[in-house]
Amino acid sequence: MNRCFTVLFLLAQFILVSSRAQTGAIRRIDPTNWWVGMKNQTLQLMVYGPQAGSMTYTITYPGVRLLKTHKAENPDFAFLDLSISPAAKPGQFQVVGKNGSQTVSRPYELKPRTSGPKAQGVSSADFIYLIMPDRFANGDPSNDAFPDMLDTKADRSIPHLRHGGDLQGITNHLDYLQELGVTAIWMTPVLVNDETLKQEAPDRMQAGYHGYHFTDHYQIDKRFGGNEGYRQFAQTLHRRGMKLVQDAVYNHVSDDHWLYKNQPFKDWFNQWPGYTGSSHKDQPLYDPYASAADRKRLLDGWFTPFLPDLNLRNPFLATYLIQHAIWCTEQFSLDAWRVDTYKYNDLNFLNRCNQTLLTEFPKLHIFGESWVGSPVAQAFFVKNKIDQPFKSNQPGGLDFVLYDATNAALREEFGWDTGVNRFYQALTTDGLYTDPQKLVTFLENHDTDRFLSVIGDDLAKYKMGVTWLLTTRGIPSWYYGTEVLMKNTKNPSDAEVRRDFPGGFPGDKEDKFTAAGRSKRENEAFDFVKKLANYRKNTPVLQSGKLMQYVPQLGTYVYFRYDNAKTVMVATNSTDQEIALDTKRFAERMTGFTRAKNVLTDETISGLSLIKLPPKTAVVLELSR
Repeated sequence: MNRCFTVLFLLAQFILVSSRAQTGAIRRIDPTNWWVGMKNQTLQLMVYGPQAGSMTYTITYPGVRLLKTHKAENPDFAFLDLSISPAAKPGQFQVVGKNGSQTVSRPYELKPRTSGPKAQGVSSADFIYLIMPDRFANGDPSNDAFPDMLDTKADRSIPHLRHGGDLQGITNHLDYLQELGVTAIWMTPVLVNDETLKQEAPDRMQAGYHGYHFTDHYQIDKRFGGNEGYRQFAQTLHRRGMKLVQDAVYNHVSDDHWLYKNQPFKDWFNQWPGYTGSSHKDQPLYDPYASAADRKRLLDGWFTPFLPDLNLRNPFLATYLIQHAIWCTEQFSLDAWRVDTYKYNDLNFLNRCNQTLLTEFPKLHIFGESWVGSPVAQAFFVKNKIDQPFKSNQPGGLDFVLYDATNAALREEFGWDTGVNRFYQALTTDGLYTDPQKLVTFLENHDTDRFLSVIGDDLAKYKMGVTWLLTTRGIPSWYYGTEVLMKNTKNPSDAEVRRDFPGGFPGDKEDKFTAAGRSKRENEAFDFVKKLANYRKNTPVLQSGKLMQYVPQLGTYVYFRYDNAKTVMVATNSTDQEIALDTKRFAERMTGFTRAKNVLTDETISGLSLIKLPPKTAVVLELSR
């Protein structure tokens, strides 16, 4: 009996000790790794595990010093400030935590800097193609759904659920994209969205198929291909001479994010007595008469009840997000960042994040989404020439002003301030920006009605809009499928403008990736975009040349791109009648030129005093002497 009791006692002690050891384990450290040779020699580790905040930490490794330990309000978190000297070598060390007689540790790796192209930036020489990975192409049906994730559904018959597109699907169609003239790929976020289905409307549930509901910053969604698949995808792009743009979200996360369920500090998120949504009104940020209450409602209000709003004024959270941006850039060899919901973020945080990224990666481009309605508002969020107390350091931004103007110009009849005057007038405000060439231009995106539907399914207007996009200033971007005339409006939901690319999924009856699978009209559109995009890619004057435009008259709008080597004339006739354009008023740019090549038709034009412009047409003429 005593023997049996002794055995049971020893077994119980073993279980107790094992339980304590497990309880005291360091469960994770973020960032998950770092690199030697970074310009910024400081690093803050977030250590998470039971009672991690109660421990005393030591790190022993040549060139690495533990400067300070910060306790969080949540006892399961600690933040360690490290210094990594330029002499530090790649290798692994232990993060050791002690609490009384208990010792726990976790290995941490310092890697050599990633080799090959990275942080190249995107410029006006690029043509960016925006893809929603879940909706473009399914290259690996085995990763469509996983039983260990909160959302196990993948059903193409339901618009608001996941459909199974992935990184391999995009890789399989890179030849198609390069044929079109694409030089850079921007995808909606690829970070894991491991969340329960959300109530989008009373009659439907929505999955995080679009990627904007992060649940872990250091995991690429395995339904897209995971961390290793993403790293390989970047390498494949770079081998082809293409670039990669990642989508950032600093404003919010999913309520299934592990740091929402385990908040290090009470102010990790913006809190209100009751649910309070953002006003979405950006004016209080630059209005000289604005109230603090209105600014707070814009910045601290939540997007939805299930998207907790991050408090970017918390210094530990700010560092966490900035280090994550650096980690992604280095880990996945990113070339540029698009920042979602830019105007909703704390302004000082944005400037600090931008500057830290650009100090580490000077050629990197950053362009944020500030959906605004005026040039002053748009300029406020980028480097500008406005006399305001706050000065943004963001290099570029999405050009919503020119987007609005383009669509209005194509919908409206010509008038004093309407029709093509809208496009002309939008460009007249470029003096507000430090460098308007760094603005990213577009005809539509995943949050707007499809371009073709906006302009009434009119192919002539479509060609005019495409011509302006690919010949004016800025960095042109393109939404997947527009080249094959995908259309729709956001009725009844955003999913209608995010439909699957025909031919990208097993069992598709049509394959729009091939000329044989496209209709005559679709091939006409595809070939038009291909012709102009590739001409732009091979014609530096359309990338970096100067721009001169003329006041529209009688429904015509003319501008020139020019440098010392070449002059290109873009002339638009927005009317329903053919026009013989008298070119005398353009002598400033045309004197000495006697011939022209029509870039779109390859026709040679001799004698430029009168140029025939067919109705609803934009012609692109390369002038010669």
